Amino acid sequence: MSDAVFTDKNFQDDVIKASGLVMVDFFATWCGPCKMMAPSIDKLAEVYKGKVKMGKLDVDENPEVSGQYEIQSIPTIIFFKNGEMVDKLIGFQSEEALKNKIDSL
Repeated sequence: MSDAVFTDKNFQDDVIKASGLVMVDFFATWCGPCKMMAPSIDKLAEVYKGKVKMGKLDVDENPEVSGQYEIQSIPTIIFFKNGEMVDKLIGFQSEEALKNKIDSL
């Protein structure tokens, strides 16, 4: 299970003000590729526990943050480091691709 559920209300405190690396999975409950990626993200959340903060943001329920980061396709994964957006992945990503990206950051 990923660390956190991000929302329009807690995004500023939980992501932007966080130190270190934060991975935000922008998803929707009806999104097939999002569901396919969920087990990999949950597994990586365990592997990187204490090193990388990971969480999900439902684009349907949180239009403010989704709009701010111009989320037009899901799944989209955005990486933040010390509050700054450092990378963005759009579309389905394999567990290995996500792991490689995390390791590179």
